[in-house]
Amino acid sequence: MKSPLCVCCLLSLLVLSAADLLADSSVPDDEPLVHLQLPQTEEDLFSCGCDTTEEHTSQSSSNDTPAPERARCQPCTPPSALAAAAEEETDEADSTVDVTSDEEEQEEAATEGKVAEEEEGDAADAEPVEEAEPLEAQTVEEEEEEDVEEEEEPTRVDVEEEEPAEQAGGAVTGPSLRNRSHIEETLGLANAEPSAEFSAAMKKLLNIYHSAIKPVEEAYKYNELRQHEVTDGEITSKPMVLFLGPWSVGKSSMINYLLGLQGTSQELYTGAEPTTSEYTVIMHGEKFRSIEGIVMAADSSRSFSPLEKFGQGFLERLVGIEMPHNLLERVTFVDTPGIIENRKQQERGYPYSEVCQWFIDRADLIFLVFDPTKLDVGGELEMLFRQMKGRESQIRLILNKADSLTTQDLMRVYGALFWSMAPLINVTEPPRVYVSSFWPQEYAADTSRELFMKEEISLLEDLNQVIENQMENKIAFIRQHGIRVRIHALLVDRYLQTFYDKLGWFSDPHEVFQDIVTDPDKYYIFKSILAKTNVSKFDLPDKEAYQDFFGVNPVSNFKQLSYHCSWTAGCLLDRLEKAISHELPALLSSVSTDTPAPAKAAPAPPPPLPGTCEGSECEEKPKNRWRRQ
Repeated sequence: MKSPLCVCCLLSLLVLSAADLLADSSVPDDEPLVHLQLPQTEEDLFSCGCDTTEEHTSQSSSNDTPAPERARCQPCTPPSALAAAAEEETDEADSTVDVTSDEEEQEEAATEGKVAEEEEGDAADAEPVEEAEPLEAQTVEEEEEEDVEEEEEPTRVDVEEEEPAEQAGGAVTGPSLRNRSHIEETLGLANAEPSAEFSAAMKKLLNIYHSAIKPVEEAYKYNELRQHEVTDGEITSKPMVLFLGPWSVGKSSMINYLLGLQGTSQELYTGAEPTTSEYTVIMHGEKFRSIEGIVMAADSSRSFSPLEKFGQGFLERLVGIEMPHNLLERVTFVDTPGIIENRKQQERGYPYSEVCQWFIDRADLIFLVFDPTKLDVGGELEMLFRQMKGRESQIRLILNKADSLTTQDLMRVYGALFWSMAPLINVTEPPRVYVSSFWPQEYAADTSRELFMKEEISLLEDLNQVIENQMENKIAFIRQHGIRVRIHALLVDRYLQTFYDKLGWFSDPHEVFQDIVTDPDKYYIFKSILAKTNVSKFDLPDKEAYQDFFGVNPVSNFKQLSYHCSWTAGCLLDRLEKAISHELPALLSSVSTDTPAPAKAAPAPPPPLPGTCEGSECEEKPKNRWRRQ
């Protein structure tokens, strides 16, 4: 029994030794060999033989996976390196146990013969080996360069696409903007400088105001009655265009469009929510800057100094913006907070109605802006229409964002706008309504673009008419102001005359005057003014206003008109009436004739009467032979 066990042990030892020998001689076929180009000397290089057919057949027979198609050379490495590789991959060595010894001997003989032939070869045989490795390295480098170029090409395209945006000024690409050339042509922005005749007429107007109107204002304290002080800055100021309307209807966007501020740092902030919570005055300046309301009110050269009476709470919500622009050299824009019907007036922190009244009294044109979604009428809008009573000729209704509707819906919205405004405007002639989309972007597709463009040009012509008639409007404003001052002076003089007539030796002056102020109709105060002077009853102020006026100013502070006369300067009332009746109308006619109308063609002469002569022979009258020469 011991002998068979010993024999089995010996056989197992022989099998293990044979497996180790086979593992040393075999090369793992699954691992692809990587050729590295290293700086080696010719002595360290090993010659390699390439036999693609034998390698492919050996792999396909020993492995189920398909062999790579690329040919590779057998490594000529020392046995120590092969042993190290075999130890690392013991799992693959088990798969090569079934290979027959005949195939191993043939492979060993083939490799030994190739090595012997390469060692015996001369230096010319070694040159192809040295050249083969750089060729492979070049192909690898070329492939790497192609990959790098493919990765760089998209980035180059992106850079080329970003360059036009940078050249365009860094503006964000978006919807196409509308052409603004018609704005400059219609408004005549190329000729924005005032003429010499305009400057001379302005100086003459200031002289008339200071010499004839302002002395009566100061003598009878007209500013405390009306709270409407006229300053030199207001007289010389540019025409004011006031924007009113609900919130987010496009008031600020319309100003950006008229001034071309879209995409610039000077652009007014716009949005769908209520964005404008302050009064913004956009006017001309040498450079762009923002001015606080306190600074604007403190500057007497501007027309906004009377705004101090509305308190610091309002001045904190007043902002002025100056910028160099041709249109702002001829007009001033005022952007107001939107009308919010669900907010109480006292929550604004300032007298909203009084501030709006101040701007309405000084505005040359009032744009009341609506959009299709905000046509309702509330308390604040009704209050604004009451304040604009008597200025219906200056109101322009604007239905903005009209390109957001179809033609049928636009007609319905247009009718709804008139239905909402009818109870508020008590005039026989309806106001002018402009229907368009006043913002920099193009009109929406499938809309009435031609109609919207015509409406926009009509609005610009209306604005240009106000700018061209600036001097005429200033003269008319000063004359209207002079008429009100004259009426106030006559009423105060009538109150004083009635007081002195009713005052007795033993009567109380305070009670007498209080009785006159409380019931002026009892003493025919207002009726006597209508009967003795050329004053319309519609120009007379309210009776309650004089109760407050004399409550603040005692009767002893005033003198009758007859006491304001001198031998050298004349009477104040006479100078005021002369300015109203003669000087201001003459100045207005001179300004109107400065722009001559186109000459009309001369009318054709009437046909000659029968019996009269025609032609050159009729030029010389016949001599009277009976008359002594």
